[in-house]
Amino acid sequence: MTRVRTALVIGGGIAGPVTALALRRAGIAATVHEAYPSTADGIGGTLALAPNGVAALRTVDAADAVTAIATPIHRTVMAVGRKRIDLPGLADVPPLRVVHRNELHRVLHDRARAEGVPIEHGKRLVEARETAAGVTATFDDGSTATADVLVGADGVRSTVRTLIDPAAPGPRFTGLLGFEAVARHEVDVEPGTMTFAFGRRGYYLYWPEPGGGTRWGVNLPGQRPMSLVEARAVASQEWLHTLRSAYADDDPGRDLLRTSDPAGLQVVGALHIMPPVPHWHRGRMVLVGDSAHAPSNSSGQGASLAIESAVQLARCLRDLPDVESAFATFERLRRARVERIAARAARINQAKAPGPVARALMPLLMPLLVKTAMNPEKTVGPEQRYVIDWDAPVAAEPARR
Repeated sequence: MTRVRTALVIGGGIAGPVTALALRRAGIAATVHEAYPSTADGIGGTLALAPNGVAALRTVDAADAVTAIATPIHRTVMAVGRKRIDLPGLADVPPLRVVHRNELHRVLHDRARAEGVPIEHGKRLVEARETAAGVTATFDDGSTATADVLVGADGVRSTVRTLIDPAAPGPRFTGLLGFEAVARHEVDVEPGTMTFAFGRRGYYLYWPEPGGGTRWGVNLPGQRPMSLVEARAVASQEWLHTLRSAYADDDPGRDLLRTSDPAGLQVVGALHIMPPVPHWHRGRMVLVGDSAHAPSNSSGQGASLAIESAVQLARCLRDLPDVESAFATFERLRRARVERIAARAARINQAKAPGPVARALMPLLMPLLVKTAMNPEKTVGPEQRYVIDWDAPVAAEPARR
């Protein structure tokens, strides 16, 4: 076991509170430092939690609270024009669950506070200084905090990542802009069904919303990335006009957009992924979650992988004799898995905006593709059946020759 007794967790989104909870269970006192002045109400849209992510939440006793606010998805369908085909799923695996990021954020914060985890808001990291005994963080309000280690759970635009490696890559624009809303239009599918639809000018997905209506999300091709501030500076009515034009020829996309209220439009902005990050740790600093690995939302695994990494980091700091070996082993346990999933999602992204020829062929090729290439045990089985054994001791990374 390391001599780590305290930790600074930078970032209070999803990975941050879970990291603090897992560290606490490992006997390490963690404080979360969040740049936003309060909980990030309204930031982000709906995200998916895969079975492996829910399993990791169980480690920190947050699974029940999260699944209580989430919508289970029992069936997935692919649609091109009028052609619809059921996508194969895994047997004996809990359903995918969709939850609004803001609601998940609140539940995890409440869980962390209930366990005695301090969460400091309005603390934007600007510098970190290491000594032989610890690491001291300096925030933009002039305050400081010191602990044995510092964990960067501060997202794709991570400050900690640049402190670890000033040459580290930043997030890459996927070429897609994200939007979401609940339409009054009711789709003729059973509850718990998520449909992935390839429209004439863009990709979208939808499912019946508990309580009525249909929740939809759009990945609209965009020429340039737009920050959340830029995207939200455009009037919702103007965005909705653009979306209605883009999906005017699609069924049910046309009706979903037509019956959506501009006031309820959630503008997510540019969608980003993280390219492979060369250095996940240096000295007493380490990255976790999106700051190190942020696959495309096409993976359905971004939040789940962040939660897994939080738990694995705590196990490594619990079991290994020093900080360096704990961080190196943590990276060994995580890198291959997250990069493999990111690569799969990148391939899906390329199919989200098929050209006219590809779109014409898709209805003919879909049944064959499902039968021959979409073997769920091979494609997503290793992802979704993954369960971390918290009680198993972690072995150190083998020495390199």
